[in-house]
Amino acid sequence: MPPFTQPSFQERVAMAEKAKQAALKKLKARPKLTEAELAERKAARVAREEAEAAARAEKQAAREQAKADREAEKAAAEAEKAAAEAAKVEAEANKPAALTEEEKKAARDARYAARKKRRRK
Repeated sequence: MPPFTQPSFQERVAMAEKAKQAALKKLKARPKLTEAELAERKAARVAREEAEAAARAEKQAAREQAKADREAEKAAAEAEKAAAEAAKVEAEANKPAALTEEEKKAARDARYAARKKRRRK
């Protein structure tokens, strides 16, 4: 087996030209597309684009529905909060009048006496 020799510049140019010619020959050998094939590809492309547009529209509709659901939940929560606040105000309105100072003192004295009684036991 002969040793490897580095190709010269002219040899590399010649090899590149041969490779280029082979690629062009291969490209020219490819059959041309007929009108039927072109029409078929165009129909497939149009169908694919329509399917993608339908998918985008469906996705957008789902997004809008989710947004509407979130808004409805938010409105329901606010209504519930308002109802709870109204109930609180109603309960406060029905609450008996505030204790007088004498009643407060009596309750405080009773708690104090109960605490003293527990300690003595």
